[in-house]
Amino acid sequence: MKKIFYLLVIFSLVSCCKKEIEIINDGKKDSVIVDSNNINLSILIDLSDRIDPKTRPNPTMEYFQRDTEYIKAIEKGFSNHIKSKKIIIYDDQMQVFFNPEPLDPKMNQFTKDLKVSFDKNTSKDYFASVDKKYSELPSNIYQSAIHDGNYIGSDIWEFFKNKVNDYCIKNDRRNVLFILTDGYMYHENTKFKEENKTSYLTNKLIKSNNLTTSDFKNIIKKNKIGFVKANDNLSNLEVVVLGINPEKGNPFEEAVIKEYWENWFKEMKIKKYQIKSADLPSNLEPIILKTISNKN
Repeated sequence: MKKIFYLLVIFSLVSCCKKEIEIINDGKKDSVIVDSNNINLSILIDLSDRIDPKTRPNPTMEYFQRDTEYIKAIEKGFSNHIKSKKIIIYDDQMQVFFNPEPLDPKMNQFTKDLKVSFDKNTSKDYFASVDKKYSELPSNIYQSAIHDGNYIGSDIWEFFKNKVNDYCIKNDRRNVLFILTDGYMYHENTKFKEENKTSYLTNKLIKSNNLTTSDFKNIIKKNKIGFVKANDNLSNLEVVVLGINPEKGNPFEEAVIKEYWENWFKEMKIKKYQIKSADLPSNLEPIILKTISNKN
């Protein structure tokens, strides 16, 4: 009798992490069971000149160093999550993306090495290898980009338009995307405007839109300013933006950047999101861990 009771308790705990959703494919509705206890975690890295220690120095801690520590914290949260589960229900993965891809061919190998997955056949030794990869390779990525000096910009808009569904979303998992960026968006290959909405955001654009006073929210709303919508429905994606770093001179610049992103996420039906400034990793790590554990 006790065995039956324990089995019922375990079944109820597992079931509470699952929900059924309808996915529309080619006009047909398909039912998909989503297990929120299984995570599909992605990291999108902005390798623009925001990481350049010469043009964007920070004596306390360089921004590329902050990024690498953020990534370590993300991997730590991911590993903690997996270790909290029974091996038999492991079904999680984590990967790193850039957009566009850097010119250095070694970057392709780095992304391959940083794509990790766990299932019921995963050995205990694999945890140590993942820890090692995420402790060493992110630093190599940033050093390569800085050494190359050919900062490729951040085509985040195009990533959301053409890649996020295929790369970052699995219909049967909990999907979490971390974006490491200063909040500005720009790439010459994806620069366009639709009325007062744009596919990019720069300090110059903020000034030209007169978003330099405390009344910026009303101006944004009245003139329908913001990002052009890049996707219709990302309701099964959670997004965390880390590293918002406004240029000096406008006391409202950071708030304007966050308003752009927040309105954009809402328009794409992203229900759960966070937008955090480029704080020290020791301050952001608890937030990162709490987010991945789904306890926030």
